Amino acid sequence: MHKFYKLFFTLTLVIGTLISISAYSWMMMWIGLEINLLSIIPLFKSTTNKYPAESTLKYFITQALASTVVLFSIIFMMNLNNIFNLNYWLILVMNSAFMLKLGAAPFHFWFPEVAEGLNWTNNLILLTWQKIAPMILLMYNMNSWFFSGVSVISSILSGLYSLNQTSLRKIMAYSSINHLSWMIASMMVFKSNWIIYFVIYSAISFNIVVIFHILKIYYLAQMLNILNTDKLIKVIFILNFLSLGGLPPFLGFFPKWLVVNSLIIGKFYTLALILIICNLVMLFIYMRIILFSLTISFKESIVWTYKINHFKMMIINILTLFGLFISMNIFSTL
Repeated sequence: MHKFYKLFFTLTLVIGTLISISAYSWMMMWIGLEINLLSIIPLFKSTTNKYPAESTLKYFITQALASTVVLFSIIFMMNLNNIFNLNYWLILVMNSAFMLKLGAAPFHFWFPEVAEGLNWTNNLILLTWQKIAPMILLMYNMNSWFFSGVSVISSILSGLYSLNQTSLRKIMAYSSINHLSWMIASMMVFKSNWIIYFVIYSAISFNIVVIFHILKIYYLAQMLNILNTDKLIKVIFILNFLSLGGLPPFLGFFPKWLVVNSLIIGKFYTLALILIICNLVMLFIYMRIILFSLTISFKESIVWTYKINHFKMMIINILTLFGLFISMNIFSTL
């Protein structure tokens, strides 16, 4: 019974997102978002721990507020018939509500707090799947200066707020906000770049979260001893964070390369420069995490209490670690 309800709500979660992105009217889009919201609440909550319940309540209140603003904008747009050019401002309000749903800065206040109270499985859903519907709906009403502003603020604040964090869940949340700024910037010129960026970001995040989930690591201090017990897992972990930071020759470099190229083609030179500089700050955060597992502790435990299938870990990581060569070959032949 326990697994059945999770399977059921996971299915309705997927259906809600599909309804939103395939809807022909704004009202059906809103209904899809509500199905998605009501489906994820039972997946987030836990009867044995109070922190997921708190995070679930914060998530519900924030998403309900955003949905109310979206519905308000839809009703006004349907009835005002472009009186006094209000449609422009209503679309701006609607886009702000979608940014609130995504957790993009300056609407990010709830995102790290919700992520802090959830387990790694639910964090992965929050970091990846829950971004699909709002991001696609944002494409319907593009506004260059608004998108540029959100992208710049997200990239700057995510780097600054990550500097003093010791919680890995909050660091991953701010990392998601930083990558969100790249995704928003990619939609301004070539919308297809967003799909490539999102798929690669989701794959790399999945690999990192799987390691955190198996080893039950939630804070930087826990990595001092746990990661030192298995050298192969440590190497995979380090390479995945370098890939998430966008360093070549890893796969994470490829979407950033595409976004910078498209921004230069679209003559968004300042935005491209700010994103690159702020990405260096996030790369510093990732390097700090790597150094915690490399140089701080030299002890190695003889007892290994975690069972990890090294073959499976290598298989799911091989694409994200060495996929840049595959991607370059594919795109060079197209």
